[in-house]
Amino acid sequence: MNVDFLILLIRVVVQTFIWVVIANSLLSFFLSPYHPVREALERLVSPLLNPIRNIMPSTGGIDFSPLVLILALDFLSRIFIAILLAL
Repeated sequence: MNVDFLILLIRVVVQTFIWVVIANSLLSFFLSPYHPVREALERLVSPLLNPIRNIMPSTGGIDFSPLVLILALDFLSRIFIAILLAL
């Protein structure tokens, strides 16, 4: 497999998932929790958000776990890409 293809694949997958996290966060303000689109997004995102929510302290109604997840995904993707470029 070509290294450039792997780098592109990592970037596309991470960016797509980041947009899913953003969409889930924004739709939580407008849609019912039982809306099918919101349920589908929640099923995709919650396995990664729940451990972050358990670790982070309560901030009084503002959930910063999507931001932490986005930063973590970006950081990890940059590390993987740097490792692939070093090969």
